[in-house]
Amino acid sequence: MQPRDLSAHEPYVPGRGTKEVARELEVDPDSLIKLSSNENPHGPSPAAVDAIADTAETVNTYPKSSHTDLTARIADYWGLSPEQIWLSPGADGAIDYLSRAFLTPGDTMLISDPGFSYYPMSARYHHGSIRTYPVSKEQDFQQRASDILTQYDDERLLYVTTPHNPSGSELPIPEITALAEGVDDQTLIVIDEAYGEYSNNPSAIKLIQEYDNIAVLRTFSKAYGLAGLRIGYAAVPESWADAYARINTPFAANKTACQAALAAIEDQSHVEHSIETARWAREHYREELDARTWPSGGNFVLCEVGDGNAVAEAAKQEGVIIRDTTSFGLPECVRISCGTREQTKRAVDIISAVIEDVETAATATESGVETEVGRP
Repeated sequence: MQPRDLSAHEPYVPGRGTKEVARELEVDPDSLIKLSSNENPHGPSPAAVDAIADTAETVNTYPKSSHTDLTARIADYWGLSPEQIWLSPGADGAIDYLSRAFLTPGDTMLISDPGFSYYPMSARYHHGSIRTYPVSKEQDFQQRASDILTQYDDERLLYVTTPHNPSGSELPIPEITALAEGVDDQTLIVIDEAYGEYSNNPSAIKLIQEYDNIAVLRTFSKAYGLAGLRIGYAAVPESWADAYARINTPFAANKTACQAALAAIEDQSHVEHSIETARWAREHYREELDARTWPSGGNFVLCEVGDGNAVAEAAKQEGVIIRDTTSFGLPECVRISCGTREQTKRAVDIISAVIEDVETAATATESGVETEVGRP
């Protein structure tokens, strides 16, 4: 007995956790700074922590009321009807829901390259195929509707990530409108705003009252600091919102996650503090790192460092975990998440020194001189 042919599927590879790296280096996990997974360094709101504790004794019951309460609160926040909010286990779950609702075997999804690896995974799970449009370093990762439409060929789903991961580039509202008006009737444009809170641009959610071919993804993993609870949602047009009841996994959004998210929404001061820190940190990286660094609308920056793997490995040895972007097709770059102000300043010092060490080692190697990267 074997499963169906999964040879075209590649597993999602997350950034390594602090405890995992600490075991490898045989150090105290508290001595490490993890800046590889775009997590909120301030953690969840204290109100969310209290909600998690309060929910613990009732997890023997299904989360129907908590699901309903959170749906209503999110809808109220955006000025939508509850039917237009599709709660899901993280934004990843919403990607699957949209694949279930729109893809039939043989349909195609258009996505950015580089981009989030779960888009093609979801398409293939649902017997769809993938085409890509470039978001290239040569054009400073600029996203434009005209460039996307040049690659467009009547795909059923078209994904735009704004802010884009790993570059941090954005697609402004007028460009999203141009996309919505430039595709055929059967195409759904999905705007992934997982990092939307950190952006200075308004959310595309305001467009779904006007366009029935736009859906927007949001998550509580980033600015709200609830990544470990896996809670997110899609905001969709009212004209087809009832599809959710037909494709939703029963009780997929768990009670603890729903209650924590509900509390987190009410603590906007925590969210604002998290956003403020991230915006400061990304500018600090751009100003202080001795490397080419692109503008970012997210809680991370992309830096060109020559040998991304070598820099990431050397930084790890010095206690700072960052993301080598080889898996994004950018082996010469690293992605650095925004930490607290203290973490960010320490990371800049360490990463700058590591970049210099790696460059020196590379030059020495080219000259036939052996050297060692890193410091004791």
